[in-house]
Amino acid sequence: MRIFDPHIHMTSRTTDDYERMAAAGVRALVEPAFWLGQPRTSAASFVDYFDALVGWEPFRASQFGIRHHATIALNPKEANDPRCREVLDLLPRYLDKDGVVAVGEVGYDSMTPEEDEVFAAQLALAVEHELPALVHTPHRDKARGTERSLAVVAESGLDPGRVVIDHLNEVTVPLVRDTGCWLGFSIYPETKMSPPRMVELLRKYGTERMLVNSAADWGRSDPLLTRATGEAMLAAGFDDDDVDRVLWRNPVEFYGQSGRLELDADAPGDGDAPAGGNGPAGGAAGTFEGNSILRGGS
Repeated sequence: MRIFDPHIHMTSRTTDDYERMAAAGVRALVEPAFWLGQPRTSAASFVDYFDALVGWEPFRASQFGIRHHATIALNPKEANDPRCREVLDLLPRYLDKDGVVAVGEVGYDSMTPEEDEVFAAQLALAVEHELPALVHTPHRDKARGTERSLAVVAESGLDPGRVVIDHLNEVTVPLVRDTGCWLGFSIYPETKMSPPRMVELLRKYGTERMLVNSAADWGRSDPLLTRATGEAMLAAGFDDDDVDRVLWRNPVEFYGQSGRLELDADAPGDGDAPAGGNGPAGGAAGTFEGNSILRGGS
């Protein structure tokens, strides 16, 4: 089983997670820029964060044979903080970088006028830079937030086939299904979506334009729930090709629209040790006195 996690926040995860993910079949991932849990007090702190997303995290992932890509944006929650508004002026610098495959996460948190403005401005950047967009639907009042998100996408002029509406559930899928947008689902231990519920949605709506992610972050989450969803699909009667489409070919097709995906033809398969890494799973060559991660990635 080969897995491409299209939405996971590895900045919040340990190196042990990379090792476990590689062993479970994860060969590639996308890490969207998001809220780190504590308000950032200036645009300068975003520079350091974005630099890590395009520098350190791809380096760290490579130690385990995993291809790391990023999406870059001012997240919806901090769109309300005037101290962060200058981030919009920084974005073009990062949206031109290799490995940045979309604008995101954009969308709504509390559906404020400030979020309206920032959301529209960043979709305009997606059009300008010819990139897809990753849209975060709010945790509260999700149906209204999804409807409003779709309206802003329609107004933007961005091709809906280049947009994924994420964090969907049984209530919001019907709102998105016939819009031409891609549908994203976050599999969580207790909230959002579970593997059995995801299987039922796949039975009802099929596998086309469906993206399954772990969205694992600093909260209670699990980077292996993509694998668990694939196993649940097989147990429910889906075949290997169905699983491969949902967990690999769909995210490759969506983010491939950026023209910036880098995927190794000889990426490790299910149960294989990552190829060429310098971490624990890839051998200790090049590490400093056996340390699990090389010093570098500047």
